[in-house]
Amino acid sequence: MTRHGVRIGLALGSGAAKGWAHIGVIRALEAMGVQIHVVSGSSIGALVGAAYAAGRLDALEEWVRRLTWRDVLQNMDISLQGGGFIHGDKVMQVFRRHVEGETIEGLSRPFAAVATDLHTGQEVWLREGSLLEGVRASIALPGLFTPLRHGDRWLVDGGLVNPVPVSLCRAMGADVVIAVNLNDDILKKRRAREQPAPRPLPAKVEADLWEQFSQRVSELVNAQVDKLNLPLLRNNRDAPGLLDVVLGSLYIMQDRLTRSRMAGDPPDITLSPRLAHIGLMEFHLAEEVIAVGEATVERLAPAIRDVLG
Repeated sequence: MTRHGVRIGLALGSGAAKGWAHIGVIRALEAMGVQIHVVSGSSIGALVGAAYAAGRLDALEEWVRRLTWRDVLQNMDISLQGGGFIHGDKVMQVFRRHVEGETIEGLSRPFAAVATDLHTGQEVWLREGSLLEGVRASIALPGLFTPLRHGDRWLVDGGLVNPVPVSLCRAMGADVVIAVNLNDDILKKRRAREQPAPRPLPAKVEADLWEQFSQRVSELVNAQVDKLNLPLLRNNRDAPGLLDVVLGSLYIMQDRLTRSRMAGDPPDITLSPRLAHIGLMEFHLAEEVIAVGEATVERLAPAIRDVLG
C-alpha cells in the first residue's frame, strides 16, 4: 500500500518491558501491507529493530512469548561492579545466538541504533560494526546495565538523548517516518487504573522469586560491603522499590525529552500504545504487550492508510 518510490522509516522508541509492543506494531503493519525500508531504534527499540532488520523477529517473538517471571530474574546477572547492577551478558545470550557475527552495515534492511556517550552526553548513531555491540550499547540503562566500551568511548542507553529516533530515520533516507512512542502515557495514572491489571503470580511463587532475588543481592553485598541497604525490589508492595524510583525517574525525563524532540522533528505517523499499566521490568507480560502493539496499529489503520496511500 506504499506509494511507489517512497521510503518508509520505522523509529522504535525506548521503554523497557513495554518494548515488546514493537513486535505487535511490526506484525500489524506487515498485515496491512506496509513495507518498511529503514529502521532506527533506541534502547529496547534497538533490540527489536535489530532483530527485525536481521530477519530474526520470529525467533525473538517466540522467545519473549515464553518468558516467565522466573526467567526474567534468572537473566539478571547481578553485580555491584562495572557501573550497573546487571552486566547484561545473560540478557544478550539468546540474541547473540541469532546474530553472532552480523554487522549493522551487512543487514538486508538498513538499521541504526542510538546510544549516548557517557562522558560527553553526545548522541551516538551506530550505523556500522557489530550488531550485537550496537544493541548492547543502546540498552545500557544507567544504574541498571553496565556501560559498553566502544572504541575509546563508554556508551549508555540511547533513550537518554533520543528516546524515539525520528531524526535518525530521516538521516537514513526515510521520506515518511512511523514513530512508536512507548512512554506517551507514562504519567497518566488514570488510564493505568482503567486498564485491566496483569494477572498476579500465585502468592507462594511470587514470594519464592523475591526471596531468591534478595538472597543473590545480599550475597554480593555482604561479600563487598559491610553495611549497605539496597531495597532493589519492594518488600512493601504499596511503596516503590529502588528500581521503580530510578527507572521511573528516567522515563519521566525521557517523556519530557520525547515531547520536545518530536515537536522539533515530528514524525508523519505516531503510534502510542497504551501501556501505562505495564511495569518497567515486567518482561514476562509479552503476550499482553504485543497484543496492545497490534491493537494500536489496527485502531489507527485509517490514518496510516491516508498518509501512506
